[in-house]
Amino acid sequence: MEEIVIFHTNDLHSHLENWPKIRRYLMKQKEAYSDAGKTVLTVDLGDFIDRWHPLTEATNGQANVELMNTINYDAVTIGNNEGVGNSKDQLNHLYDHGNFDVLLGNLFDLKTKKAPNWVKPYKIIETTNKTKIGLIALTAPFPLTYNPNGWDIRTAKEILPELIKEVQAKCDILVLMSHLGIDEDIKIANDYPEINVLLGSHTHHLFKHGEKINQTQLSAAGKFGYYIGEVHLTIASGKIIHSEARAISTADLPVLPEDQEEIADYLALGHELLKSEEVAKITQPLLVDLNASAPLMITTLQALKEKGQTDAAILNNGLFLTDIPTGTVNKDQLHETLPHPMHLIRVTLSGFELSRLVKEMEKNRHYLRKFPISGMGFRGKVFGELYYDGLTYDKASRQVLWQNQLVDPSQTYSFTTVDHFMFIPFFPTIELAGEIEFIFPEFIRTVLADYLSEHYPIQ
Repeated sequence: MEEIVIFHTNDLHSHLENWPKIRRYLMKQKEAYSDAGKTVLTVDLGDFIDRWHPLTEATNGQANVELMNTINYDAVTIGNNEGVGNSKDQLNHLYDHGNFDVLLGNLFDLKTKKAPNWVKPYKIIETTNKTKIGLIALTAPFPLTYNPNGWDIRTAKEILPELIKEVQAKCDILVLMSHLGIDEDIKIANDYPEINVLLGSHTHHLFKHGEKINQTQLSAAGKFGYYIGEVHLTIASGKIIHSEARAISTADLPVLPEDQEEIADYLALGHELLKSEEVAKITQPLLVDLNASAPLMITTLQALKEKGQTDAAILNNGLFLTDIPTGTVNKDQLHETLPHPMHLIRVTLSGFELSRLVKEMEKNRHYLRKFPISGMGFRGKVFGELYYDGLTYDKASRQVLWQNQLVDPSQTYSFTTVDHFMFIPFFPTIELAGEIEFIFPEFIRTVLADYLSEHYPIQ
């Protein structure tokens, strides 16, 4: 008889304020369990990295990988923040200095159809009692955003049957590291009883005391490092005879005096690195206030039109969190005002559908003005006011004008906006009727930086 303990972190999203306690707990408990003769595995389920944090942004996630190295993870996988929040080149080099294996079964190069060289399809770990633990991993498939970035992302249904068949023949215990979300996890647990342990993430769900579906042990530890997942397995003759899981609340773990200094240092270093990267010099401030002489909104709409090569652009002012003062503009200021990991999209609609979209926006305008938005790339507080550049809406006649001319229902029109507009449920016409082109790999702040650099260069 033997005992196996599996720790997992997931969906930290660069919330490094919880990292000192997580690190201490894992290192202490791993040592204690190992000294007691138990086999201990530690894994991360993805979205460890999130570019809202200035240190993550400044180092393209390399600082996060350095922190992960202190844990000596047995394996990690990626979430959509690693997979889509980085350019293809950045992701290909994200783990160059990692001291752990990156497992992922459903990501392939779009051209070669081969898995990237930084991933392994699975890992087998053998305990001192000769029990073989097989680790496999899958991440959430978002072809709309992975494909334009040069990746072929596949569904669990496409990958799992063959992957399970291959790995199950080589192991006694099969563990799935899932960044697929709770609905897909439940479906997998029902459809694939061969999986003994399913560690879940992506949808930030929490199983404080674990869950079981048939004989599959599920574990999930929420988000932002609020919890640490811990699974205990009792093994006899290579079979699980007992399993249980729990989520350890980091709020209940002891705080040391030096923790706050460490957390502050991560932020300070990130800001310092970003401030050192200067992009432009402006002679008047770019202000969130639309009544200012040089509104930030107007400048950003111009940047979107230029990048998207369209005559119109649409944005919401809830995106802008801070002003950009007169003088030299650096990447820290742009990151402060636009921390969102949002890409641009070019949307093409018929005149009829464009009119319907603008009417959807006008219908929801008042509701969205102070509506709090969370997730889907948004890192602000409320959606805010909608603004158009290149098109207008005549409230009296309920007609849409393009470049001051009535929209022709039979013509096609293209505008640029952020991908967030496609993911939120308020403007269905974009997804249902639009021809959508993702503009990769830049984020909205990068597009603004390039625009300012070109039009207001540092002499």
